[in-house]
Amino acid sequence: MNKPIKTEADYKAALVRADEIFDAKPGTSEGDELELLITLIEHYEDIAFPIDLPDPVTAIKFRMAQQGLKEKDLVPYIGNESKVSDVLSGKCPLSMDMIQKLVNGLGIPPEVLLQQPKANASRKPSEKIYQK
Repeated sequence: MNKPIKTEADYKAALVRADEIFDAKPGTSEGDELELLITLIEHYEDIAFPIDLPDPVTAIKFRMAQQGLKEKDLVPYIGNESKVSDVLSGKCPLSMDMIQKLVNGLGIPPEVLLQQPKANASRKPSEKIYQK
């Protein structure tokens, strides 16, 4: 396959071909083809099957579970216990100060806490890739 993967059928064909030449030695024509196929497959999968970041509250709760933290343990990052409760229930948005403290103190990636609503979320994968 030496063309972009644009459809599910193209994707399935690329997977079959990659499986056929999976043991190809690097530097051979089949090794080069496999490397190209893997790149094409990964690109298609990134767009067709995106893995969305968790919403900020889910990420905070996940980190709390990982580290065995209780709501009161978030007071240094978010504010008083009432504010922590409001943030975790979705009643209160995170401020930039809270985000900075959560990033530095709990290691939650900033891109998770700073997320904006996704535009074009309802588009099909092929429309996202090949829209003009």
